Amino acid sequence: MFSSLAFLSVSSEVFPMNVSSGISGRSSFARSPRLLSLSLKLVLTGLMLLSVPGCNYFLLLGYLIGGPPQIEPLFEKETKKSMTDKDVRVAVVCFASDELKFKFDNLDHIIANRVTNQLAAKKIEVVPYDEVRAWLRENPDWDTAVEVGAEFDVTFVVYIDVSDFSLYERDSNSLFRGRCDAIVSVYEMETGGDGERIFSRDLNSVFPIEVPRSASDVSFDQFRMEYIWRLGDEIGRMFYPYLNGDDFNHTA
Repeated sequence: MFSSLAFLSVSSEVFPMNVSSGISGRSSFARSPRLLSLSLKLVLTGLMLLSVPGCNYFLLLGYLIGGPPQIEPLFEKETKKSMTDKDVRVAVVCFASDELKFKFDNLDHIIANRVTNQLAAKKIEVVPYDEVRAWLRENPDWDTAVEVGAEFDVTFVVYIDVSDFSLYERDSNSLFRGRCDAIVSVYEMETGGDGERIFSRDLNSVFPIEVPRSASDVSFDQFRMEYIWRLGDEIGRMFYPYLNGDDFNHTA
Protein backbone atom coordinates (compact mmCIF):
# COMPACT_ATOMS: atom_id res chain seq x y z
CA MET A 1 0.00 0.00 0.00
CA PHE A 2 1.24 3.44 -0.95
CA SER A 3 2.00 5.38 2.25
CA SER A 4 1.70 9.09 2.89
CA LEU A 5 5.25 9.18 4.33
CA ALA A 6 6.61 7.68 1.13
CA PHE A 7 4.61 10.28 -0.79
CA LEU A 8 6.26 13.10 1.15
CA SER A 9 9.66 11.53 0.58
CA VAL A 10 9.05 11.30 -3.15
CA SER A 11 7.86 14.91 -3.34
CA SER A 12 11.03 16.10 -1.62
CA GLU A 13 13.14 14.18 -4.12
CA VAL A 14 11.23 15.43 -7.13
CA PHE A 15 11.29 19.05 -5.93
CA PRO A 16 14.58 19.45 -3.98
CA MET A 17 15.67 22.80 -2.63
CA ASN A 18 18.44 24.36 -4.67
CA VAL A 19 20.91 25.02 -1.86
CA SER A 20 23.59 26.47 -4.09
CA SER A 21 21.25 29.17 -5.26
CA GLY A 22 21.23 30.51 -1.71
CA ILE A 23 24.52 32.25 -2.53
CA SER A 24 22.65 34.63 -4.74
CA GLY A 25 19.90 34.95 -2.16
CA ARG A 26 17.22 33.29 -4.29
CA SER A 27 16.02 29.68 -4.31
CA SER A 28 14.70 27.80 -7.32
CA PHE A 29 11.22 28.24 -5.79
CA ALA A 30 11.62 31.99 -5.70
CA ARG A 31 12.52 32.01 -9.37
CA SER A 32 9.63 29.69 -10.24
CA PRO A 33 6.30 30.51 -8.54
CA ARG A 34 4.70 27.65 -10.46
CA LEU A 35 7.25 25.18 -9.02
CA LEU A 36 6.62 26.52 -5.54
CA SER A 37 2.86 26.21 -5.95
CA LEU A 38 3.07 22.62 -7.20
CA SER A 39 5.48 21.65 -4.41
CA LEU A 40 3.22 23.13 -1.75
CA LYS A 41 0.26 21.24 -3.19
CA LEU A 42 2.18 17.96 -3.02
CA VAL A 43 3.31 18.57 0.57
CA LEU A 44 -0.23 19.56 1.60
CA THR A 45 -1.57 16.43 -0.08
CA GLY A 46 0.87 14.30 1.86
CA LEU A 47 -0.13 15.89 5.15
CA MET A 48 -3.80 15.33 4.40
CA LEU A 49 -3.12 11.70 3.49
CA LEU A 50 -1.71 11.13 6.98
CA SER A 51 -5.26 11.33 8.34
CA VAL A 52 -6.93 9.26 5.62
CA PRO A 53 -7.20 5.48 6.18
CA GLY A 54 -6.72 2.69 3.68
CA CYS A 55 -7.50 3.00 -0.01
CA ASN A 56 -9.05 6.43 0.50
CA TYR A 57 -5.53 7.69 -0.22
CA PHE A 58 -6.18 7.38 -3.90
CA LEU A 59 -9.63 8.93 -3.79
CA LEU A 60 -8.33 12.01 -2.01
CA LEU A 61 -5.27 12.22 -4.28
CA GLY A 62 -7.46 12.10 -7.36
CA TYR A 63 -9.71 14.79 -5.90
CA LEU A 64 -6.81 17.13 -5.16
CA ILE A 65 -5.10 16.62 -8.52
CA GLY A 66 -8.10 16.57 -10.83
CA GLY A 67 -10.48 18.69 -8.79
CA PRO A 68 -13.94 17.73 -7.51
CA PRO A 69 -16.07 15.47 -9.73
CA GLN A 70 -18.49 17.15 -12.09
CA ILE A 71 -22.07 16.32 -13.04
CA GLU A 72 -22.65 15.64 -16.72
CA PRO A 73 -25.32 18.00 -18.09
CA LEU A 74 -28.65 16.45 -19.04
CA PHE A 75 -28.32 17.59 -22.66
CA GLU A 76 -25.07 15.69 -23.14
CA LYS A 77 -26.33 12.65 -21.25
CA GLU A 78 -29.48 12.32 -23.34
CA THR A 79 -28.23 13.37 -26.79
CA LYS A 80 -24.53 12.42 -26.69
CA LYS A 81 -23.86 15.87 -28.13
CA SER A 82 -22.11 18.83 -26.53
CA MET A 83 -22.49 22.57 -26.83
CA THR A 84 -18.85 23.02 -25.87
CA ASP A 85 -17.53 21.16 -28.92
CA LYS A 86 -15.45 23.00 -31.48
CA ASP A 87 -17.39 24.83 -34.21
CA VAL A 88 -20.68 24.55 -32.27
CA ARG A 89 -22.66 27.77 -32.11
CA VAL A 90 -25.82 28.35 -30.07
CA ALA A 91 -28.69 30.85 -30.02
CA VAL A 92 -31.13 31.34 -27.15
CA VAL A 93 -34.74 32.48 -27.48
CA CYS A 94 -37.55 32.65 -24.93
CA PHE A 95 -41.32 32.87 -25.29
CA ALA A 96 -43.72 34.21 -22.66
CA SER A 97 -47.40 35.01 -23.04
CA ASP A 98 -48.64 38.59 -23.28
CA GLU A 99 -50.29 38.11 -19.88
CA LEU A 100 -46.96 37.26 -18.25
CA LYS A 101 -45.18 40.10 -20.03
CA PHE A 102 -47.85 42.50 -18.83
CA LYS A 103 -47.04 41.52 -15.23
CA PHE A 104 -43.28 41.31 -15.82
CA ASP A 105 -42.13 43.66 -18.53
CA ASN A 106 -39.69 42.10 -21.03
CA LEU A 107 -39.68 38.82 -19.11
CA ASP A 108 -38.86 36.80 -22.24
CA HIS A 109 -35.88 38.99 -23.15
CA ILE A 110 -34.60 39.13 -19.57
CA ILE A 111 -34.56 35.32 -19.23
CA ALA A 112 -33.06 34.74 -22.68
CA ASN A 113 -30.37 37.34 -22.09
CA ARG A 114 -29.45 35.85 -18.73
CA VAL A 115 -29.17 32.31 -20.14
CA THR A 116 -27.14 33.60 -23.10
CA ASN A 117 -24.66 35.28 -20.76
CA GLN A 118 -24.48 32.19 -18.57
CA LEU A 119 -23.64 29.93 -21.52
CA ALA A 120 -21.01 32.39 -22.76
CA ALA A 121 -19.41 32.42 -19.31
CA LYS A 122 -19.03 28.63 -19.56
CA LYS A 123 -17.11 28.89 -22.84
CA ILE A 124 -20.05 28.03 -25.09
CA GLU A 125 -20.07 30.02 -28.32
CA VAL A 126 -23.41 31.79 -28.32
CA VAL A 127 -24.99 34.51 -30.43
CA PRO A 128 -25.09 37.78 -28.44
CA TYR A 129 -28.66 38.28 -27.33
CA ASP A 130 -28.73 41.88 -28.55
CA GLU A 131 -28.51 40.50 -32.08
CA VAL A 132 -31.24 37.93 -31.48
CA ARG A 133 -33.49 40.54 -29.87
CA ALA A 134 -33.00 42.95 -32.79
CA TRP A 135 -34.06 40.24 -35.24
CA LEU A 136 -37.12 39.35 -33.13
CA ARG A 137 -38.12 42.99 -33.08
CA GLU A 138 -37.80 43.22 -36.86
CA ASN A 139 -39.72 39.97 -37.30
CA PRO A 140 -42.60 40.13 -34.80
CA ASP A 141 -44.45 37.33 -36.59
CA TRP A 142 -41.70 34.75 -36.00
CA ASP A 143 -43.21 31.44 -35.05
CA THR A 144 -40.60 28.77 -34.35
CA ALA A 145 -37.14 28.43 -32.87
CA VAL A 146 -35.99 26.96 -36.17
CA GLU A 147 -36.53 30.33 -37.84
CA VAL A 148 -34.11 31.89 -35.36
CA GLY A 149 -31.59 29.11 -35.94
CA ALA A 150 -31.74 29.54 -39.70
CA GLU A 151 -31.25 33.30 -39.47
CA PHE A 152 -28.11 33.04 -37.34
CA ASP A 153 -26.69 29.86 -38.89
CA VAL A 154 -26.23 28.11 -35.55
CA THR A 155 -25.84 24.47 -34.57
CA PHE A 156 -28.41 24.51 -31.75
CA VAL A 157 -31.24 26.75 -30.60
CA VAL A 158 -32.19 26.73 -26.92
CA TYR A 159 -35.91 27.52 -26.76
CA ILE A 160 -37.46 28.40 -23.38
CA ASP A 161 -41.28 28.36 -23.33
CA VAL A 162 -42.40 29.97 -20.07
CA SER A 163 -45.89 29.05 -18.91
CA ASP A 164 -45.83 30.61 -15.42
CA PHE A 165 -43.65 33.03 -13.50
CA SER A 166 -44.02 34.69 -10.10
CA LEU A 167 -41.90 36.33 -7.42
CA TYR A 168 -44.21 36.39 -4.41
CA GLU A 169 -45.16 33.53 -2.16
CA ARG A 170 -48.66 32.37 -2.95
CA ASP A 171 -51.36 34.36 -1.17
CA SER A 172 -48.80 36.82 0.18
CA ASN A 173 -47.58 40.31 -0.63
CA SER A 174 -44.85 40.37 1.99
CA LEU A 175 -42.91 37.18 1.24
CA PHE A 176 -40.76 36.47 -1.81
CA ARG A 177 -40.42 33.08 -3.46
CA GLY A 178 -39.51 32.88 -7.13
CA ARG A 179 -41.26 30.32 -9.32
CA CYS A 180 -40.93 29.53 -12.99
CA ASP A 181 -42.60 26.75 -14.96
CA ALA A 182 -41.28 26.26 -18.46
CA ILE A 183 -40.30 23.76 -21.11
CA VAL A 184 -36.66 24.00 -22.18
CA SER A 185 -36.03 22.52 -25.63
CA VAL A 186 -33.09 22.30 -28.00
CA TYR A 187 -33.42 22.27 -31.76
CA GLU A 188 -30.58 20.98 -33.88
CA MET A 189 -30.25 22.81 -37.16
CA GLU A 190 -29.73 21.02 -40.45
CA THR A 191 -28.45 22.04 -43.85
CA GLY A 192 -30.92 24.24 -45.69
CA GLY A 193 -32.36 25.89 -42.59
CA ASP A 194 -34.41 22.95 -41.34
CA GLY A 195 -34.20 21.70 -37.79
CA GLU A 196 -35.62 19.19 -35.34
CA ARG A 197 -36.12 19.06 -31.61
CA ILE A 198 -33.61 16.71 -30.00
CA PHE A 199 -34.03 17.61 -26.33
CA SER A 200 -36.89 18.70 -24.09
CA ARG A 201 -37.11 19.07 -20.33
CA ASP A 202 -39.78 20.41 -17.97
CA LEU A 203 -38.49 23.13 -15.64
CA ASN A 204 -40.18 23.67 -12.28
CA SER A 205 -38.00 26.21 -10.55
CA VAL A 206 -38.56 27.32 -6.96
CA PHE A 207 -36.34 29.66 -4.94
CA PRO A 208 -35.81 29.80 -2.02
CA ILE A 209 -36.59 26.13 -1.52
CA GLU A 210 -36.91 25.96 2.26
CA VAL A 211 -38.54 29.21 3.38
CA PRO A 212 -39.57 32.40 1.54
CA ARG A 213 -37.67 35.68 1.90
CA SER A 214 -39.27 38.53 3.79
CA ALA A 215 -39.95 41.70 1.80
CA SER A 216 -38.58 43.61 4.79
CA ASP A 217 -35.15 42.02 4.23
CA VAL A 218 -34.77 42.56 0.49
CA SER A 219 -36.36 44.88 -2.07
CA PHE A 220 -38.47 43.64 -4.95
CA ASP A 221 -35.86 44.66 -7.52
CA GLN A 222 -33.05 42.98 -5.59
CA PHE A 223 -34.94 39.73 -5.23
CA ARG A 224 -36.00 39.77 -8.89
CA MET A 225 -32.37 40.17 -9.98
CA GLU A 226 -31.23 37.44 -7.62
CA TYR A 227 -33.86 35.02 -8.89
CA ILE A 228 -33.18 35.76 -12.56
CA TRP A 229 -29.50 35.03 -12.01
CA ARG A 230 -30.42 31.84 -10.23
CA LEU A 231 -32.86 30.83 -12.96
CA GLY A 232 -30.26 31.44 -15.67
CA ASP A 233 -27.83 29.07 -13.98
CA GLU A 234 -30.55 26.51 -13.35
CA ILE A 235 -31.36 26.41 -17.06
CA GLY A 236 -27.71 26.65 -18.07
CA ARG A 237 -26.78 23.57 -16.06
CA MET A 238 -28.74 21.50 -18.53
CA PHE A 239 -25.96 22.30 -21.00
CA TYR A 240 -22.68 22.60 -19.09
CA PRO A 241 -21.12 20.51 -16.29
CA TYR A 242 -21.20 21.66 -12.69
CA LEU A 243 -19.59 20.49 -9.48
CA ASN A 244 -20.92 17.46 -7.66
CA GLY A 245 -22.65 18.58 -4.48
CA ASP A 246 -23.28 22.07 -5.85
CA ASP A 247 -26.94 21.21 -6.29
CA PHE A 248 -29.90 23.57 -6.11
CA ASN A 249 -31.84 21.08 -4.02
CA HIS A 250 -29.52 21.83 -1.12
CA THR A 251 -29.91 25.60 -1.30
CA ALA A 252 -32.32 27.29 1.08
